[in-house]
Amino acid sequence: MNKMLERALAEIEKLPEDEQEAIACVIMDEIDAEKGWEERFARSQDRLADLARRAGDRIAEGKTAPFDPSDRRRR
Repeated sequence: MNKMLERALAEIEKLPEDEQEAIACVIMDEIDAEKGWEERFARSQDRLADLARRAGDRIAEGKTAPFDPSDRRRR
């Protein structure tokens, strides 16, 4: 465990139990959210590779135009 986490936990231990519980829930929610993001990102790699391949194919076939941000249509 790193020093910052040790300091944070030492401060949390000084709080009333209900506040400790609330902080623990926030931490666990963050950990779960991070795991979910990592899982979704890992599952998306095949799709991203397919999209990149298709974009490369379109470029090779001459079906794309150069991107010029100064030539954008006004909305």
